[in-house]
Amino acid sequence: MKFKAILLTLALAAGTHASAQFNIGRAAQAIGKTAQAITLTDAQMADYVKESVDWMDKNNPVAAADDPYAIRLTRLTEGLTNADGIPLNFKVYKVIDINAFACPDGSVRVFSSLMDMMSDDELLGIIGHEIGHVACHHSKKQFKQTLLTSAAKDAIAATSNKVAALTDSQLGELSTSLMGASYSRKQETEADDFGYDFLKQNGKNPWAMVLAFEKMQQLEAQGGTPSRLTKMFSSHPDTKARIENMTKRAQKDKIARPEAK
Repeated sequence: MKFKAILLTLALAAGTHASAQFNIGRAAQAIGKTAQAITLTDAQMADYVKESVDWMDKNNPVAAADDPYAIRLTRLTEGLTNADGIPLNFKVYKVIDINAFACPDGSVRVFSSLMDMMSDDELLGIIGHEIGHVACHHSKKQFKQTLLTSAAKDAIAATSNKVAALTDSQLGELSTSLMGASYSRKQETEADDFGYDFLKQNGKNPWAMVLAFEKMQQLEAQGGTPSRLTKMFSSHPDTKARIENMTKRAQKDKIARPEAK
C-alpha cells in the first residue's frame, strides 16, 4: 500500500501534461527498479560477491601457493578458518599498491607491497581489523549499497529471481568498491573490537592491532605515499583513542606486547 501511495502522490502532483506524464513514468520505473534491487536475497548477494571476487582474482597477479609471499601469508593465518561462521580464504596480490581488504564472503586479499613494509604482527593486526568488517557485516552492507547505486543497478533491477549477467566494467566498479570500502567511525571501532577478540580467540597476539595502527601513523608522519590503509589507520580523527583502547584491553588481559623486529 505504501508503494502505491507514493506513485499516486507523484501522479497527483504532475497533473495531466504530457511531459509530466512522461516524468511520472520514469519516476515510477526508477522506484520499481530500486524496490526490486532492495529485495535482493542473501543467495543473490553471495553470487554477486563471488562473481566480483572471481573477477578480481582473474584480473590481478595472484601469488602461487609456492610463492614466498603466499607461504608467509599461509603461515601467518594458520588456524584462521572462519569468522562467526563465515569461511575465510586468503590470497596475495603481487601489486605495487599498499592495501588489504576483506569481502563479505570471507575472501581476504593482501597486497605484496603492504607485506614488504609490515612485520608479521603488524600485518596480522590489519588482517584482524579487516575480518572484523566481515564478521560485523559492514562489508556486506557496503557492497549492497554499491549494487544499488553503481552502473550495475539497472541490470540487477531488470532481473527477478536470477542473478543478472554483469559486464567487465560493472564488475570492475563493484570490485573497486570492495578494495576501497569506506566505513563510519562506529564501524571502525566495532571492527577494532572484533579484530582484537578474533585474534585472541585464535591464539594470536591481539597487540597486533596496536602495532598496525602505530605503523600506519609512522608512515603518515614520514610523508609516505597515501593509500586507503594510511587514511584508514593514520588520518582517522580518533586513531590515538583507538590505540589507547586496544592497549588497555591487552594490558587488562595481561598479554605481553611482542618485541620489535
